[in-house]
Amino acid sequence: MSTPAIIASDTGDSAPPTVEQHSLPTLMLGAIGIVYGDIGTSPLYAMKETFVGAHPLAVDRLHIFGVLSLIFWSLMLVVTLKYVFVAMRADNKGEGGSFALLSLISRSLGEHRWTAGLVTLGVFATALFYGDAIITPAISVLSAVEGLTIVQPSLAPLVVPIAIAVLIGLFLVQSRGTAKVGAVFGPIVIVYFACLAALGVSNIVQHPDILGIVSPHHALAFFIYDPKLAFLAMGSVFLAVTGAETLYADMGHFGRKAVGLSWLSLVYPCLMLNYMGQGALLLANPAAAENPFFMMAPDWARLPLVLIATAATVIASQAVISGAFSVTHQAIQLGFLPRLKTRHTSERAAGQIYIPLVNWTLLAMVCLLVVGFGESTRLAAAYGISVSGTMIITTLMLAVLVFRVWKWNRLLAALTIGLFLVVDGMFFASNVTKIADGGWFPLLVAFIVFTVLTTWASGRRLMRVKMAEEAIPVEVFIKSVASVHRVRGTSVFLSTSPDAIPSALLHNLKHNQVLHERVLILNVRVEPVPHVSGSERLEVSGSGQGFYRVVLHYGFMDEVDVPADLARIEQCGGGFSMMSTSFFLGRQKLIPSTDQPGMALWREQLFAWMMKNSESAMEFFRLPTNRVIELGSQLRI
Repeated sequence: MSTPAIIASDTGDSAPPTVEQHSLPTLMLGAIGIVYGDIGTSPLYAMKETFVGAHPLAVDRLHIFGVLSLIFWSLMLVVTLKYVFVAMRADNKGEGGSFALLSLISRSLGEHRWTAGLVTLGVFATALFYGDAIITPAISVLSAVEGLTIVQPSLAPLVVPIAIAVLIGLFLVQSRGTAKVGAVFGPIVIVYFACLAALGVSNIVQHPDILGIVSPHHALAFFIYDPKLAFLAMGSVFLAVTGAETLYADMGHFGRKAVGLSWLSLVYPCLMLNYMGQGALLLANPAAAENPFFMMAPDWARLPLVLIATAATVIASQAVISGAFSVTHQAIQLGFLPRLKTRHTSERAAGQIYIPLVNWTLLAMVCLLVVGFGESTRLAAAYGISVSGTMIITTLMLAVLVFRVWKWNRLLAALTIGLFLVVDGMFFASNVTKIADGGWFPLLVAFIVFTVLTTWASGRRLMRVKMAEEAIPVEVFIKSVASVHRVRGTSVFLSTSPDAIPSALLHNLKHNQVLHERVLILNVRVEPVPHVSGSERLEVSGSGQGFYRVVLHYGFMDEVDVPADLARIEQCGGGFSMMSTSFFLGRQKLIPSTDQPGMALWREQLFAWMMKNSESAMEFFRLPTNRVIELGSQLRI
């Protein structure tokens, strides 16, 4: 089974544009604007939820220092050590993310008895991502708009309507793509991070002893004083590291160096200065725990801060929404989802895509969350469990990588992975306590998505097996049609295998009783690598009597453009003219059945519904609309 990642165009002989074509400062600016929007907005709610959330803490020196020490070392261990120094070394030809990591392991080790388990983990990580993609825009925008209540308490009734309006506006502009506004993301987020640092420093100077939180003994003292409450507080502390997965997932856009340097030189220092500033404020004014982020600012600066914070949360939400489009396209490319209508919103920017169904579904779910939960404090209870689950999955896959692929010293590997598992495990266990208070929502979303992904993948596998059983080998078929009448032109038959005759070819011969002078049996394969260069894209072999077998190889980040790649073929008796080429597609209608050893009946019915509503292969493969013929058949699995 293959594994998903992101999309980039590659229809020529050269590889897709790489990050090396841009200067390091430019890449760092882009990384700050896109990669760090999510984790950068965590100061809006992390400290607040820790002290006044579901498990409130006493706002005293022990708890303030203990919480800040936990945040400092969580960011150090999870983001800096795990992702920047270890995970980002695990690049699959420059690309990162759970599925890139999975395909890297699979390609390095081949098939093993635990491969299926790894694939299941990778698919579940994708399912968890969708839960995060719904909650992140809701909690981020809602937290920023709630700053209005600090400016003017009477504005509280307007918080939810304003948040809904901002979110609707954000989703409405998705169809235009982010290429035009992407250039301003970095500067806006830099201004936001500068505000974080300035607010932090202005409060730290009032209580400089807050800098002592870098000592881990404060976190230890918190656990010794009240182990149960400290454990529960970990679920809120975890809000400070949500977004860490984005560093690894978006590494391919900007490169490991730019992402890592941005974190170490700007993002991490600014975040910690702000957190320590919030801690200093709480030491001086415990009542500020109701919203320490906005109360750090003087009265005159709070409204501008609300506007800047809202802009930052919109950018953070944009990154998650774009990620949802990319992950969905990856799943389609690699056979985990049916074809969905996809629009490419930029001719030059790789990965600039828009999927209407995903966009409007996300909008509906996000608005439902905002209205249903009403405030960020209640919504925070639903946040974190999906991200912490994804982090554990990443750690498990890293364990396979360091032990079996990189072959680290066993003691070093055990200590490193053991540390990651302890930290991730504590976060996940603490977040599990939130299930009854709202954590059930992202888990429900994840299980629904996981069911859809695995049902489609299993159904496609069963279909391929069934069709292979009924298929005729190419050599046998060619001998049997030696006397069939041939007509001018070229016919292209898409097939799941280049070694078997597709059903569309059999149906065409049965009904029309003719063959074209040139017949191509075309197989499109998605390889477990991000990109396949143009020189390796085509695989052509002749089978005699005008029959040719063609395999088009794509990376899991490459866009499929069948006509463009066929036009580059110089074999097969000359070039291709689309006006004399006909594309034949087979379209199977699935008949759910209980008398076949396939899936459960309800899953077969779900699979059949997805097949019926999937986008036409004509549009997915970019075939010319006036040169396509579809031939249907019925199939039981």
